Amino acid sequence: MSSLSKSKELIISNKEKDNLPVKYSESSVLDLVDSEIFLENRNEVKKFLPEILGRVLARTWIDEHFKEIFKKDPLKTLSDNGVFLPDDMFLEFQKPDTKRPKIVVYEKKGKSNFKVRVVQLQLIMMAGR
Repeated sequence: MSSLSKSKELIISNKEKDNLPVKYSESSVLDLVDSEIFLENRNEVKKFLPEILGRVLARTWIDEHFKEIFKKDPLKTLSDNGVFLPDDMFLEFQKPDTKRPKIVVYEKKGKSNFKVRVVQLQLIMMAGR
């Protein structure tokens, strides 16, 4: 077993892999999803996107290039990585240069300027003693 394989096992156990809504792949621990995922409505976004966005936020902590492209165009970055949202959904990457960045997903209906928050995710890294 290579050291890369060992490091993957430290991240998530085999038992835990089976319970994830987004299946873990041996291809890369930095992948957001194993295969393309097309979220078709608000319920699917609320159910599956938080895990994916958690991976996005974690990756922005360790991959400066990924963080910069996600900051410029979050929706395109997701689609480039195999995650597709409904046409009436969009993302904002808020506070990207702080220790507490946040991703908010909004739903916008038609030509209205009114938007509804669907999902909000913020990871906070803490050290404890």
